[in-house]
Amino acid sequence: MKKTLITTAIAVASTLSATSQAQAQAEELTISCGAVGAELTLCQEGVAAWEEKTGHSVDVVSTPNSSTERLSLYQQILSANASDIDVMQIDVVWPGLLANHLLDLHEVIGDDAAAGHFDTIVTNNTIDGRLVAMPWFTDAGVLYYREDLLDKYDHAVPTTWQELTEIAREIKDAERAEGNDRMQGYVFQGRAYEGLTVNALEWVASFGGGTVVEADGEVSINNEHAAKALDLAASWIGDISPNGVLNYTEEEARGVFQGGNAVFMRNWPYAWSLAQSEDSDVRGKVGVTQLPAGGENGQSAAGLGGWNLAVSRYSEHPELAADLVAFLTGEEEQKRRAIQASYNPTIDALYQDEEVLEAVPFFGTLYDTFVNAVARPSAPTGDAYGRVSNAFFSNAHQVLSGSKDGAQAVADLEDELARLKRRNW
Repeated sequence: MKKTLITTAIAVASTLSATSQAQAQAEELTISCGAVGAELTLCQEGVAAWEEKTGHSVDVVSTPNSSTERLSLYQQILSANASDIDVMQIDVVWPGLLANHLLDLHEVIGDDAAAGHFDTIVTNNTIDGRLVAMPWFTDAGVLYYREDLLDKYDHAVPTTWQELTEIAREIKDAERAEGNDRMQGYVFQGRAYEGLTVNALEWVASFGGGTVVEADGEVSINNEHAAKALDLAASWIGDISPNGVLNYTEEEARGVFQGGNAVFMRNWPYAWSLAQSEDSDVRGKVGVTQLPAGGENGQSAAGLGGWNLAVSRYSEHPELAADLVAFLTGEEEQKRRAIQASYNPTIDALYQDEEVLEAVPFFGTLYDTFVNAVARPSAPTGDAYGRVSNAFFSNAHQVLSGSKDGAQAVADLEDELARLKRRNW
């Protein structure tokens, strides 16, 4: 029996077209889920349900957990026009980058393929009128906090970054004085990678510093509000945040917080269910709220995240691949993922579902945060977005590590983005 390899953060392969499945024996497929831990488990479970429904077998393979590394891998595979890759899990900022290599799902699933999903994400995934990806789950940055520690020291949940800084320092110092010398005030994603782009965008936007590149293509990063935001974040290093945060991704931050050694954490909603698991040191002690505003005149700004499923244009079996995509992004599967692991649905009706809200209460209270999250500047920069993001997180990391101040970083970034703009967008 022929075996066909597939990839994604979901990649799917088959040796039969949809039209021949009825006359032939079930085939073995290969699907690659681009994550580890809970995300990989959820993918495996969803695929198993599809296997039972269709009679096909699927071998699940993992791709790099780093989104930057995963994008590079996909670009290499797609640039080779490889026909053995069917389905890919793609980040919310990748549709414009990869659109030329992806199938129009309207052609296979139908004109109403994305009915009921958030309009903003469907629009994001529609390039030149082509639906190149189906929404799988959405994300927005949120603030996790230790309810028990805020109560112990008689503090309300901070509403500005400055308040968070002061409260985090006070509680960290007090807890260390009581013997917990591992306590940190605030952990976040500080490694020089795409995750820092999101964190830094949240800081800058919350201070009124814009979105680096605006919707009309204007480079807006060089302003005093953006510089102030980056300087404040740099002041955390070695104070309320450990020096090691400069190499933290989502999982390193979660490990510190879930181990009971941080007062506050910035992360995605997926961390909620893990914090409430039986082996969590902070089970029953955690609250979730919107990210702080940047000062009295600032506003909360949550970075838009999330992942989608797309079918490669080079797939020899688009109907079967699209059927898997439709199943995994459907309402029943999204509801299961929301209840089981707090992954945000992309289907509006699930935010009024009683079972979903019982499992993840903050889905209701932070609904506006999720639907109004701040997008990274992938749309106005198009194919240049990868270089734009790299320039942004590199400069932000230099500020955090103390090799530049905020004013120098935003000036340097403006020059670098201006050069990229002249060449690429």
